[in-house]
Amino acid sequence: MMDAQVSGVLDANRAALISSVARLTDTQSRSRLVPSLTTPIALVKHCAAAERVWFQRTVAGLPEADCDGYAVGDEQGWLIDPDQSLGDVIAEFEAAADRSRLIAQTPDPTDRFVHYRRGEVTFHWIGLHMIEELARHAGHADILVEQILASAAVDEGQQPQST
Repeated sequence: MMDAQVSGVLDANRAALISSVARLTDTQSRSRLVPSLTTPIALVKHCAAAERVWFQRTVAGLPEADCDGYAVGDEQGWLIDPDQSLGDVIAEFEAAADRSRLIAQTPDPTDRFVHYRRGEVTFHWIGLHMIEELARHAGHADILVEQILASAAVDEGQQPQST
């Protein structure tokens, strides 16, 4: 079972990511302000893939075909289907996180798992890594959302507000 503190911080980072991007419209969520594939909606999509990679594939040992969505840590995990809304991607992330929580109930923090790229890691390390991953991307989302909302305010003739 995941340590309560690790689990709590992980859940707080999950919530921070969603609360940041949920303020955007679908169109705003696809705003691309950097040369990479990083957009607010893509951050959520990528984090759903990370949940699957670490919990479904690595801890539960599922082949990618048995995961509830894309579960590889490459650029494909950032791509959004044009028919998906921000709400759809948030729901996808939340479903992946819910499944991660279920999977995390069984292992001991010292249990070891083999990740297809990182090699052998402990379950505790996976929890810490996911905290790092989600905190980093929640921070990216905060910055992008602030820029998008400030730009929208200026376009409407308003003074940008701090968030």
